[in-house]
Amino acid sequence: QVQLVGSGGGWVQPGGSLRLSCAASGSIVSIHRMGWYRQAPGKQRELVATMTTGGSTDYADSVKGRFIISRDNAQNTVYLQMNNLKPEDTAVYDCNAIISTLTHTGLYWGQGTQVTVSS
Repeated sequence: QVQLVGSGGGWVQPGGSLRLSCAASGSIVSIHRMGWYRQAPGKQRELVATMTTGGSTDYADSVKGRFIISRDNAQNTVYLQMNNLKPEDTAVYDCNAIISTLTHTGLYWGQGTQVTVSS
């Protein structure tokens, strides 16, 4: 059994920063791509950033230059440093990961964490 637990959301004023964390635990053999997605009210879920085990990254155009994704492979944890936050960044942020166990490789999701940017 595999579990992803995200944390670090909250309220921040425009221009502020937040750091999200997402830790994977369970019967993990290896973790491949890890990433962050978000869904704002009334909108579809969108990719924010992803990172492979080797360190290759991909960002949504809307967050390039402001958000940084990183990983601690030893701790099976992915982070999202969010700087210069804007009201349009308000959303539920969710992490996911492609994880291999002894019997299965699949896509796992965390439980989501709310990020609110407002003055």
